[in-house]
Amino acid sequence: MIQRLRDFFSSPGQRSMTPLTDSAAERNPGCSLVVENVSKSFGKTQILNDVSFTAEAGEFVTLLGPSGCGKTTLLRIIAGLDRADRGQILLAGRAVDHLPANRRPVNTVFQNYALFPHLSVFENVAFGLRSRSFPDAEVRERVRSSLSMLKLDDLAERYPHQISGGQKQRVALARAVVNEPEVLLLDEPMSALDAKLRAEVQLDLRRLQRALGKTFVLVTHDQDEAMTVSDRIVLMNKGRIEQQGATAEVYERPQSRFAAEFFGAANLISAQRVGATLVFTTVGALRVQSKPQWEYGTLAIHPEWIELCENEPAENGVRGVVKESFYRGDHVELIIEPGPLRVQLSPRSRLKPGSSVWLALPAERLEVLSD
Repeated sequence: MIQRLRDFFSSPGQRSMTPLTDSAAERNPGCSLVVENVSKSFGKTQILNDVSFTAEAGEFVTLLGPSGCGKTTLLRIIAGLDRADRGQILLAGRAVDHLPANRRPVNTVFQNYALFPHLSVFENVAFGLRSRSFPDAEVRERVRSSLSMLKLDDLAERYPHQISGGQKQRVALARAVVNEPEVLLLDEPMSALDAKLRAEVQLDLRRLQRALGKTFVLVTHDQDEAMTVSDRIVLMNKGRIEQQGATAEVYERPQSRFAAEFFGAANLISAQRVGATLVFTTVGALRVQSKPQWEYGTLAIHPEWIELCENEPAENGVRGVVKESFYRGDHVELIIEPGPLRVQLSPRSRLKPGSSVWLALPAERLEVLSD
């Protein structure tokens, strides 16, 4: 199995996004994590308010939200570094609230890496095993395997000040993986990396999780990062869970104004329902898919789902004028009145401010928000 993991991480062209057939995932899968009605306050400030979610065994779950929403506090409670005021944490169906951090089958990768500056890369990764009195031969084998998995073989004898930020992040991951935790907790581990390194580490992290089959829980405020690595996203706001579900579901079907604005910065359109599916809006009369009863509300649609048309569309057409145009590299972003509506087009688009356009807002893409 060790050799197969080495091959998996050392041959990018041959990497498969499916778990390995004869892998640690099948023989020793990650365990389920259940967070039940967890609340936490510091003094008079409530940080978490009745938070519940489940990470299935071998699932990659991301706690996503703005700074101060409580996601790091929740991660620390799962790790055993903080205690909840109410609620409980279950791992593999067993409550672990009474267990200290060092007796829980979890490991945490911190934002600041927390590497020992006086230890080599090899000894940083070996530290947890040595502190638990593993035999030297086993320590060497497991450390070499972990370093190989994360493409760190050539850096074993270097010290933290001799390696880059991306390499330090991989060392922190290797140090956590070598202990074979059932659940790996990651507290914004890529926030200090530049955009290129962050993208590389995100892919490595996802591949690592799928190869090992362990349960990963990531904390981040970066929506793109959450979508890249996650099976499921738990979106948090002001100490509560705003929405949770499969990655595509949370992005495509926001349930609140906060979710729509935070996750993809969707266009928000004030609306009044006048029939089963007909609504009056600030950009004109539109049809939406059948929804539960509502009178006044907000419609949400992502910029990339608004279609540019040569002629007036048969349904949900909006006539507008381009007010601003921004070249973003992989797309052009237009600001169109009335609305204003943000629209994303191919980078080949050459529409200029002042251009008159027809837009179509597909009914199946218009979400009626709960607030």
